[in-house]
Amino acid sequence: MAGGTLVRADGTVVCSWGEKDTDYARYHDTEWGVPVTDDVRLYEKMCLEGFQSGLSWLTILRKRENFRAAFAGFDIDVVAKFGTPEVERLLNDAGIVRHRGKIEATITNARAALQTIEIHGSLSKFFWSFEPKHHHSVQTPSDVAAATAESEEMSKALKKLGWRFVGPTTCYSLMQADGIVNDHFLSCFRHNQIETARTATKKPI
Repeated sequence: MAGGTLVRADGTVVCSWGEKDTDYARYHDTEWGVPVTDDVRLYEKMCLEGFQSGLSWLTILRKRENFRAAFAGFDIDVVAKFGTPEVERLLNDAGIVRHRGKIEATITNARAALQTIEIHGSLSKFFWSFEPKHHHSVQTPSDVAAATAESEEMSKALKKLGWRFVGPTTCYSLMQADGIVNDHFLSCFRHNQIETARTATKKPI
């Protein structure tokens, strides 16, 4: 391994973190960094990032379909109407992370998402407004940030809108995962593919 990347047996250069597990590798190769402009998927990812706090992302990734089933496909309008019966149901759902604070935050965040949409037009427009004007390519492990000025701003703005479990690191993870930034290592085969996708993506105005 060199510079945060490694070379697969077929000669493909990849980000080394994706090689820890086959589920991670699949996620790295097909999802991570792909631009997302769909409000439901952005809400889902922010909630899952919140559930991941203190845990491995692999744990959340493997439970993702269970989370989707438990939270009505992360339909914002539906989750916003969840109350005590749904919270109790979710606390008894062994297929997800049974953390009362995170479960309640997911419901709170659905309500906050509706307010965000009302004010900003869409979650997509809001989240993509924090895309850096100048983003430095990741060439070495020291270039990988845990949080940035933009994710700090996003976190503060979300908290003002009533969102929970949305610290700067969580916000930056969303930015990385959903293509608002491209943090694949420059030598990784996915870097240029993601950059092409980012260029082709119609950004919300």
